[in-house]
Amino acid sequence: MILFLHHRYRTTGGEERVVSDLRWLAEEHLGERTALMERDSADVGRAAAAAGLIGGGLRPQAVADAVRATGARVVHAHNLNPTLGWRALAAAREAGARTVLHLHNYRLVCAVGTCFTRGADCTRCHARDTTPGVRLNCRGTGPEAVAYGISLALWQRRLVAQADAVVVPSEAAAARLRELGAPLPARVHVVGHVVREFADAPAAGGAHALIASRLAPEKGIETAIEACRAAGIPLVIAGDGPEREALEALAVGGDVRFAGRVAADELGRLRADAGVALVPSRSQETFGLAAAEAMAAGVPVVASRIGALGELVADDGALVAPGDARALAAAARARFGDTVAAERGLARVRAVAAPEAVAPALAAVYE
Repeated sequence: MILFLHHRYRTTGGEERVVSDLRWLAEEHLGERTALMERDSADVGRAAAAAGLIGGGLRPQAVADAVRATGARVVHAHNLNPTLGWRALAAAREAGARTVLHLHNYRLVCAVGTCFTRGADCTRCHARDTTPGVRLNCRGTGPEAVAYGISLALWQRRLVAQADAVVVPSEAAAARLRELGAPLPARVHVVGHVVREFADAPAAGGAHALIASRLAPEKGIETAIEACRAAGIPLVIAGDGPEREALEALAVGGDVRFAGRVAADELGRLRADAGVALVPSRSQETFGLAAAEAMAAGVPVVASRIGALGELVADDGALVAPGDARALAAAARARFGDTVAAERGLARVRAVAAPEAVAPALAAVYE
């Protein structure tokens, strides 16, 4: 039995998807039984969140009880902030389980997890020195920034020490964490995100360029709006987030449609009609799930040359400098409707993200 442990974010995003997909992978391809223990940030008030962060977790006994009730031999932990913390892993070990700490972002050191603030890549916080994040108020409210700063400084080493194995989604993620001074063990397991379904052939669409993303500053969507306007390519943006109003204002007068959050079947239809998918990130992506899923759907992808995107997308003209709208426009025009590029992308993402590729890596962690 593998017990998955996860604290859901207030705004559901890619990490919740990944947790679900890894459970599916463990069950369908490793023959494991799994269970899920979740908490939800939407149900946690600010005072309780702060207490959990500074105290290293709340109610760890509940985790120990879940281990004993399920008979879990492994606890596979994902996001632990704000109320699970290192105490959840310690309780799991005390109850007889081995523990896996899966780092989907840079939150061991960076309070916002993206290493992106004030419109730019940021590595000011380093190891246990989290004072820059407090000074810059990266969490948006002073008390929350202080709580995260204290928590990361106090507990990052204790958290890693309670993990029998540490997992990251890419070599780029591991390298960035080490650059940040994160207290990683000598051996870190790389387990990429799994993609469940793959197209049989390249998509035949050519109606628009597509972005599927949370609308946040680090995603670089303003660059794509400018690029598609210059290239004369209609743009569809699927997703929602704090930057939507500003992006809608920027898109006035252009051929841009904001589809909002869409269900999986609708996103599939948008991809089928897309001539190119854009991933214009300005932050150090730890994997690039949107790029992987577009490639798996048979859509050619143009992305920023940053973080793990270079491990996923071939650097054959499809990678451009972050924030360079002119280069993005040229690459989008060149790749639009390119079925040969789409075929190459399909083969590449199969090798990286197919269940048959990811399952052995996950099995090695559990073993």
